[in-house]
Amino acid sequence: MTTAHSGSGDLRRSMALLWEGKEPAARGPRPGLSLDRIVTAAVELADREGLAALSMRKVAAELGVGTMSLYRYVPGKGELLDLMLDHVNGPTEPLEEHRGKHWRVLLEYIAEGTWELYTAHPWLLQVNQTRPVLGPKGMAGFDFALAALNGLGLSGPEKIGIILAVDHFVTGTARTFVLQQQVGRESELTDEEFWEAQGPYLERAMAGGSYPEVAALPEGAFDFDGRQALEFGLRPLLDGLQLFIDSKQPS
Repeated sequence: MTTAHSGSGDLRRSMALLWEGKEPAARGPRPGLSLDRIVTAAVELADREGLAALSMRKVAAELGVGTMSLYRYVPGKGELLDLMLDHVNGPTEPLEEHRGKHWRVLLEYIAEGTWELYTAHPWLLQVNQTRPVLGPKGMAGFDFALAALNGLGLSGPEKIGIILAVDHFVTGTARTFVLQQQVGRESELTDEEFWEAQGPYLERAMAGGSYPEVAALPEGAFDFDGRQALEFGLRPLLDGLQLFIDSKQPS
């Protein structure tokens, strides 16, 4: 469930900060304070305490400054969130060494990066980014994904469809994994206690013959972690995309 959305502040101010990176002019910014330090501190706070903990006051406390000092750099929480999204969404390493590789290798690389992004920054799953605020880092990642599909005879919409298919799969898998981790931390019951409480009812239900497929599942059918689920699902997804891309090639 989302609790925030990108572009919730003054969109023009967000774009100016993302693309021009303006620092306060002249009088009295605190020595050592910068827009990048503010955004980095905000990301670290959200990583540690969740998006609900994010506020200008708490970010200022992280930096050891007064709250009003932050407003000299960023107008408010909405604009700060836009800066945070671009800060974490960008590539974590130079992309040039990956360019020119086979499209499937590149999509696997992109999928891995998306998984690492959401598991490192679980608060991202609470942000509705269906209207993305496009900053330099996010645009670099998008441009790289498009370039991965060059030379395959794909139209623009087909490239976007492929990128979205991979992104939606990885995001959904990451969401399930993150929520499993979250409930494990927050619930008073362990996983074992949770399923033990349901056990007698489910056993009677299956013994009655109404759910034969569920009853036939072997012990350990659910014994795989998030990473295994990602790898298992990504392979057939890419196989299907391979068939589609092959169909676009001249015979």
